[in-house]
Amino acid sequence: MREDIKELIRKRRHCVLATALNNEPYCSLMAYTTNADCTRIFMVTYRSTRKFKNLTDNPRVSLLIDSRNSAEAQALTLQGEVEEIKADAEKKKIRDLLLDDHPHLHNFVDHPDAAYICICAKSLVFLNGLTDAYHETIS
Repeated sequence: MREDIKELIRKRRHCVLATALNNEPYCSLMAYTTNADCTRIFMVTYRSTRKFKNLTDNPRVSLLIDSRNSAEAQALTLQGEVEEIKADAEKKKIRDLLLDDHPHLHNFVDHPDAAYICICAKSLVFLNGLTDAYHETIS
């Protein structure tokens, strides 16, 4: 993955998560954090949500991360698959990373209904400006 793409992922704190079930798309604004190489995006959601139902029944997702409040127009569409994080040690690491970036989410991430999820990146499209598009498959 190119460094300018990693920089956008690391710099931003929110994305739009697109899920789908029975050909019905659904978008959610999400707080996230990432691993060092930006191939795994971590989030928390409640199990009782439509989003989690969609993720459980159809793990294929898309994320949009963009530079909407800066002068440079950049947009990253990342496609991948979701897995729920169940190991307590890994959940604790993700919780700490999320709270470093989003300290206001303390009650949310500690809620009994909270599910820790990871989007494993499979491919991406990066737009730098209006016409400069870069495509990459991630192994």
